[in-house]
Amino acid sequence: QLQASGGGLVQAGGSLRLSCAASGRTFSNYAMGWFRQAPGKEREFVATIKGGGSTSYADSVKGRLTISRDNAKNTMYLQMDSLKPEDTAVYYCAAREGGSLYYTRAAYDYWGQGTLVTVSS
Repeated sequence: QLQASGGGLVQAGGSLRLSCAASGRTFSNYAMGWFRQAPGKEREFVATIKGGGSTSYADSVKGRLTISRDNAKNTMYLQMDSLKPEDTAVYYCAAREGGSLYYTRAAYDYWGQGTLVTVSS
């Protein structure tokens, strides 16, 4: 089970930190990811992280968003800096057992409920 939190309203240029708490499994065995879905658009990949901490990002967020995890706390994070209005979306966390980086929605087995991020101009 995944529980995403931390969304809210922020001005352009501001920051937010999203969290995704996991329960019920050996967290470090799971690759994790963040996706987002803007109004009227498809859900898109944002970032992914292996159990050991290796990461990869969508080009649109490189240098502004940072994915991390704390395996002792069964929690993944998305630090969002220099936010832009186009970052406005519902952000979803996802998980799957495995040791690689995963970039597609179909690759993930478990999803959180989503948390809304709104960036005002």
